[in-house]
Amino acid sequence: MLPRRHFLRGGTAAAAVFAGLPALAAQPDPAVEPEIDPRKARIIRVSKDTTPGVIHVKPDEFALFWTMPKGRAIRYPIGVAKPELWEPGSYVIRRKREWPSWTPTPAMIERNPKYAEWEDGMPGGPGNPLGARALYLYHPNGGDTMLRIHGTNMPNTILTRVSNGCARLTNGYVTHLYERVPVGTRVHLYPMTT
Repeated sequence: MLPRRHFLRGGTAAAAVFAGLPALAAQPDPAVEPEIDPRKARIIRVSKDTTPGVIHVKPDEFALFWTMPKGRAIRYPIGVAKPELWEPGSYVIRRKREWPSWTPTPAMIERNPKYAEWEDGMPGGPGNPLGARALYLYHPNGGDTMLRIHGTNMPNTILTRVSNGCARLTNGYVTHLYERVPVGTRVHLYPMTT
């Protein structure tokens, strides 16, 4: 079980598209944890009116929140996309995969020609950039966004902005999240403001 270390304030997100969603801004309690390690996951408190069973991704905080009943959430440290590739919005998880295969999109190959080696796909495994688990984000009314919440074979990229649009967790944390999140879960990717 993850320790309860700090708390969140409730409220609404500033962007109109996120009106009505809780403003999940972590507020540490210095009496409990004077030096918070941003690389550790923890159970936190959220506003009592926060809907449980939803993922909130706050790129400016490098944090993913899995909301639970009774005003609690798990806060995971993440790596996020480069600002120009981040796509805020509300999505739905339609697929989940253990040790997923990876196929770079044509746009990814255009940005980084070395990905052409894998244009027919890379099988899942420890060397795969999607890591141990992947949650596939779809538009609420249909198609695959090509965005994922996934593990990584490069844990040093957590707390950085280097991905091609996805949010990444260490393999240990993505496995922990994967076991809790069912297909059909709503996901909110908040705008980047910094």
